[in-house]
Amino acid sequence: MRRLRTRRPTPAAVFAALGDHTRLALVGRLAAGETASITDLTRHSRLTRQAITKHLRVLERAGIVRCVRAGRESRFELDPRPLSEIEEYIQRLSREWDAALERLKAFVEE
Repeated sequence: MRRLRTRRPTPAAVFAALGDHTRLALVGRLAAGETASITDLTRHSRLTRQAITKHLRVLERAGIVRCVRAGRESRFELDPRPLSEIEEYIQRLSREWDAALERLKAFVEE
């Protein structure tokens, strides 16, 4: 199998890609850890292969999924790194807000 390379995504691209319920559902289906073809991902969906392909390309540009070529077949798999980076970003932001709220509380209580 040959892996196609993708560029490093920006956090904004990851958030934008995850902002669609269809793409979130695709990420959920790929989260099991197995690769899936477009046919696999279209099964049990009301969307066409073309629509699924467009959503997969958005996820691929954001670095969330990657295309793995096996002969003539394209299979997609989840790349958890961008999601881990977003999780770290949100945790850091949460700590900063907690610290700011603690400072505000101390100021108000003085």
